[in-house]
Amino acid sequence: MAAAEALTMGGETMESVDDMEGEDFGPQLVEGLEAQGISATDIKKLKDAGYHTIEAIAYSTKKKLTEIKGISEAKAIKIQDEAAKLVPMGFTTAAEHLKARQDIINLSTGCKDLDELLGG
Repeated sequence: MAAAEALTMGGETMESVDDMEGEDFGPQLVEGLEAQGISATDIKKLKDAGYHTIEAIAYSTKKKLTEIKGISEAKAIKIQDEAAKLVPMGFTTAAEHLKARQDIINLSTGCKDLDELLGG
């Protein structure tokens, strides 16, 4: 019966994952900056220079961006500002991190030794 419940739960989980497709998880492609007003030619220059994600641009230095041919200092600032709006770059305190860790749900396999082995 537990296997049937797991399949049912798995089906529901898949539906909820499908509902979340519009949300951004993981690295965001640099093409996403086009919606923020960055031109396609500037995006191509960034990709040619090896910047394929918005996170790479957000964490890059202004000096590195200005070394790209065709990217001026003003343009680099604008690109970094737009990238920073899309990437969470804030500082997390230890207390906030502890609170997030406390909210984690642990699942049990029903076997104490296996739970200990898996850390769950």
